[in-house]
Amino acid sequence: MNIPNILTAIRFALIPFFGYYLFSKQFLIAIILFAIAGITDVLDGFIARKFNMITPWGKIADPLADKLMQLTALTILTIHHIIPLPILIIVLSKEIFMLIGSILLYKKIKLVVQANWYGKLATVIFFIAIILTIAVKTGRFGNMNTGFLINTLVIIAVLSTLFAFFMYSIEFKKFTSKSK
Repeated sequence: MNIPNILTAIRFALIPFFGYYLFSKQFLIAIILFAIAGITDVLDGFIARKFNMITPWGKIADPLADKLMQLTALTILTIHHIIPLPILIIVLSKEIFMLIGSILLYKKIKLVVQANWYGKLATVIFFIAIILTIAVKTGRFGNMNTGFLINTLVIIAVLSTLFAFFMYSIEFKKFTSKSK
């Protein structure tokens, strides 16, 4: 196991702790753990590309760790009535369709789907939106104006996720039509 894969494994290990602290409304600890997860994500990607340490496991596990961390945050924030349920439903639906599409591509043409710039951008926007949502909407650093800005950022994050899904759908169609 190389350094990028170890960093991804650390992200997986952080998920239950992050979820526990977020659920128990220990928001500062949750923000710190979420930030650490984000830093490990950036580091593992940088190291893997710079030192040619990309592995098949990393191609699958890295985005999975990101999505599980995001979905954990959105689920708990929805339970606490901080994020509206439709946002969780949209993101969860997108991830389920992406998973099904990835499995189909792998079974059909042995292709492991990798993140593209739009998927990475959507992840970064959601990462920022989640941290700021936790910080502002839980009363740490907010007022009415910042609440509006956070809501706008969350909407932008959802739209970027939908854009990524649309782009991946186009790629899926290209790959499946080529393999016929």
